[in-house]
Amino acid sequence: MNKIPCYPADIMLPDFSVVDGQKWAVIACDQYTSEPEYWEETKKIVGDSPSTLSIIIPEVYLSSSDTIIPKVNQKMLEYEKSVLKTYKNSMIYTERLQRDGRVKRGLIAMVDLEDYDFSKGSTSLIRATEGTVLERIPPRVKVRRDASIESPHIMVLIDDDKKTVIEPIADKKESLEKIYDFTLMQGGGSVKGYLIKDRFDKITSALSDIISDENAERLYGKNAPSKLLFAVGDGNHSLATARTSYLEIKEKLGEEVAKNHPSRYALVEITNLHDDALEFEPIYRVMFGVSPSNVIEELKAYANSVKGSETAQTIECIVGETSQTVVVNSPEKQLTVGTLQDFIDGYIKKHGGEVDYIHGVDSVKALASKEGAIGFIFSGMEKSQLFKTVIFDGALPRKTFSIGHAYDKRYYIECRKIKF
Repeated sequence: MNKIPCYPADIMLPDFSVVDGQKWAVIACDQYTSEPEYWEETKKIVGDSPSTLSIIIPEVYLSSSDTIIPKVNQKMLEYEKSVLKTYKNSMIYTERLQRDGRVKRGLIAMVDLEDYDFSKGSTSLIRATEGTVLERIPPRVKVRRDASIESPHIMVLIDDDKKTVIEPIADKKESLEKIYDFTLMQGGGSVKGYLIKDRFDKITSALSDIISDENAERLYGKNAPSKLLFAVGDGNHSLATARTSYLEIKEKLGEEVAKNHPSRYALVEITNLHDDALEFEPIYRVMFGVSPSNVIEELKAYANSVKGSETAQTIECIVGETSQTVVVNSPEKQLTVGTLQDFIDGYIKKHGGEVDYIHGVDSVKALASKEGAIGFIFSGMEKSQLFKTVIFDGALPRKTFSIGHAYDKRYYIECRKIKF
């Protein structure tokens, strides 16, 4: 059996017969970063009630983190003593009812950060799906450095097209103890959690089968250069922060102590890439401050210069009310967005200009009507392409895809100690 870096954890939760779950759970800190009014409304909803809002720092307030961090750390210690109960050696099966009425299933467990590497060219079993912006990590490490507990919004994906890991748990959920069931604030749908105290061997065995030689060949072909078990779908910078913080502790305390230190692990939600409720949405590109005609001319030249072996790719270029298509007949990258991003990066380095990352065709067309702007529309990545692309090409270009809408992102619920 393959080594599987996934384990049950000592998971901490409030007693939801006493604590209001709707006030306890708040959305991931990296959402609504340009909408402080969302977080102000969250504060009003929570009031003085116990809430994960008191033990996280929304990124909209990250610039004030120096004054907030001590309060957050103190509140963590208070909650450990008076609010949180520990469910030792456990996993949690979750069901999230989204706004669209679909249910997304997940499994809360901890992963070993020794098996996660976010650096370029990584071949670790746990890997980033998009490039990690290194400048985003130090401010987050500062937040985590003196924290006594963590609460996850990290989602890692498994390529389980046969549905062998999470779905069998879902089929038997009625035999599990339901430990939470409540509506999420601000239109986030609702969530249920079921306690898992055994069957860990079955989960580990199923995860091992996913990365067996036979299954890897079936999914990715004979020449796959590495095995990938967990691809980070959401919260990569949070997981990168956890890894960086752990390496700090490892350097300070030494290898032997670090082996058993709680910061070696991070609590995550595991979700099947093939869950019917999981949707990938493409993120398009618009360039500003450029000569659209020159961009198209150079894109055509670039398309003709690329001599790879992937299937032909099509890019629609939008300028005002007009559009034209550029075909890359022999791309090197598996995804159109990868080919286009390489071109855009090179063009801006040579000629200047800016690029923005846009959701929705209508928004692209509206922005491309401006002076000195050009928009690009292309086929989005199919879910089935994710793992193969990361395995063969490495981390995807930044802003390749989005998983669902902001209001369907993970809410903080579970906690885990990360200090002795």
